[in-house]
Amino acid sequence: MEDQSVVDVGDVRLAYRTWGDPFGSPVVLLHGLGGSAANWEAAGSLLGEEWRVFALDLRGHGESDWPDEYGLDLMRDDVLGFLDELELDRVGLVGHGMGGVVAQLLAQEHSDRVERLVLVETPAPWPGDPGPVGRPEGPVDYDENAVPVVRAQVADPDPEWAEGLGEIVAPTMLVSGGPESAMPQERLPDMASLIPDCRLITVPGGHRVHETRADQVAQQVTEFFTS
Repeated sequence: MEDQSVVDVGDVRLAYRTWGDPFGSPVVLLHGLGGSAANWEAAGSLLGEEWRVFALDLRGHGESDWPDEYGLDLMRDDVLGFLDELELDRVGLVGHGMGGVVAQLLAQEHSDRVERLVLVETPAPWPGDPGPVGRPEGPVDYDENAVPVVRAQVADPDPEWAEGLGEIVAPTMLVSGGPESAMPQERLPDMASLIPDCRLITVPGGHRVHETRADQVAQQVTEFFTS
């Protein structure tokens, strides 16, 4: 059963969804650019069979506040504040796309808070093509002002992001969506090689593999977290 809640982190109110046993080990899910916690509904409910699952709407997305300031470092700090407010000491952290970058930054800066890390279709932290914009038709449930800021950071990331890969101490799994994905894949092996304890797997399903192959992604995450 899914529940929806909000929590104030500094000046930003964050909305989130939960699944699973309230006393289960915590797993936090972070969505991609232009997405929301709803993108994790299928995978989150499956993961809830084993864990206490939290899926956030990051700032500027979904039901969370749409403030004036955006940036992947601000989102990282929001997630840290979320963990503090909910008194989640160490978590399994799973991020897709933009959310994967946020998760990576949190694991680098606050290694004591991340038990295990999964990066799903997450761009490698070197300058390059950030991928297609992919704006849907009709109304959107995100602040379009966030898009150019995030895309600019992904296209030309802070050099410290790549340098910090070696500081990730949590066992890590990178999940590629395979050749169907529009996200550049060629640097993912380089990224994996720089994280001390990391495996790279492919779940064919494109960039949104956590939705198109939710059952497979949930199974891989569960097996990784219990290995």
